Amino acid sequence: MKLFSWKFWLVLCLLWASAMFYAIHYLIFRDVNYMLRLFFAQLGFLPINVLLVTVIINQLLSAHARRAKLAKLNMVIGAFFSEMGQDLLKSLSAFAASPEQFQELIQRIDQWPDQAFAAFRHSLPGYDFHLHIDEVQLDSLRTFLRDKRDFMLRLLENPNLLEYDAFSNLLLAVFHLAEELTKRQELKRLSHADQEHLTGDLQRVYILLIDAWLNYMQHLKNRYPYLFSLAVRTNPFDPQATVEIK
Repeated sequence: MKLFSWKFWLVLCLLWASAMFYAIHYLIFRDVNYMLRLFFAQLGFLPINVLLVTVIINQLLSAHARRAKLAKLNMVIGAFFSEMGQDLLKSLSAFAASPEQFQELIQRIDQWPDQAFAAFRHSLPGYDFHLHIDEVQLDSLRTFLRDKRDFMLRLLENPNLLEYDAFSNLLLAVFHLAEELTKRQELKRLSHADQEHLTGDLQRVYILLIDAWLNYMQHLKNRYPYLFSLAVRTNPFDPQATVEIK
């Protein structure tokens, strides 16, 4: 184990280099007063330098890095919706008592401004979709989630994706729902309390999934119009949507 880290030696070398330059300056010019004035003038500028470098410039670089990372993460999120997200939205929508009411709100997403995306996502946590358990659909959902387990596990291998709280919460909720369904051998004779519990799990996944889908759709609308066009033509909430352009 090293006695001192490389940072210690770097600081030591920088201090030594500074002392050497001041010593050379004194040996050449023999002007201590000027050296002191220059030292305090530079020392006075140091807080401004720290403000410019560590606060302003660093914040700008960090914001740029976050945008670049988010753009790459959206590629992975796009793969999620292409592989299973849209099918999962359709499966969960089948549990809604009156899906037409919600479909009317969201099927014309191509005409939404950015403010509409933000407002709708903000209202989602308080929205009651009136989900009802259907044993046949529940068994089909269990099979679907079981088949997609390996894909979701591969998503978890991406450490950057787990830093995105909204999507990591969605994955956690989907995994929990899959585990709840898998550990029940029989789904046809659920108690009323068990149905209410599973309904809460379905509602949680549904809300988080819609929120992630809306965020992804807004990203496509602003950055990739050609991908947004395909996403609109395969809108899982629009029963009239068709991939063919008419």
